[in-house]
Amino acid sequence: MSKITELLNWRYATKKYDSSKTVPAEKLERILEAVRLTATSSGLQPFELLVVTNPQIREKIKAVSANQSQVTDCSHLLVFAAWDDITPGRVNMMFDLTNTVRANVNQGWEDYRQILLGIVAERGQEANYQAAARQAYIGLGSALIAAAFEEVDATPMEGFDPSAVDDILGLGARHLRSVVLLPLGYRAAESDWLVNLKKVRRSRENFVTEIN
Repeated sequence: MSKITELLNWRYATKKYDSSKTVPAEKLERILEAVRLTATSSGLQPFELLVVTNPQIREKIKAVSANQSQVTDCSHLLVFAAWDDITPGRVNMMFDLTNTVRANVNQGWEDYRQILLGIVAERGQEANYQAAARQAYIGLGSALIAAAFEEVDATPMEGFDPSAVDDILGLGARHLRSVVLLPLGYRAAESDWLVNLKKVRRSRENFVTEIN
């Protein structure tokens, strides 16, 4: 068994965190960097990541998250927030950034820019938000794997009121919408009912289909 497989077997959606334990800064930064480097469609990175440590803000988020204790007991609360629309300005920002970083203007890339601008214009705001939200979930996957590699517990959470969280964090003014929460920290093993239960996943034979 590889190290990453061993750690993915070790991880689970932690239900009870030890609020006295803090994730070291270097581990947190490596998890955040994994999310920043994650793959996204057309390289747009159409979401942002908020790291919430403020206790008062986390109490407010807990109140609109079915009072789930992970929100306040964890070390750091990550909020994945997607663009509320994939606008021409946002598309051009990322294409221009690519040209700057690579110090080159590629005609094929510029042609694709125009194609993508047409696609997002035709798709409309809500469909563009949904597309951006799906990209945020790719980032979530990267965060979960990175956290496991760092032996940091994590709990992906959809059980919250997105509109309320948006208001608490002022996301509307930034043209963002919350998608998913991810508490990070360390399990309180003695009081977490899930910690010692066997991981349940379908077998490879019932999950993977090989088409040769």
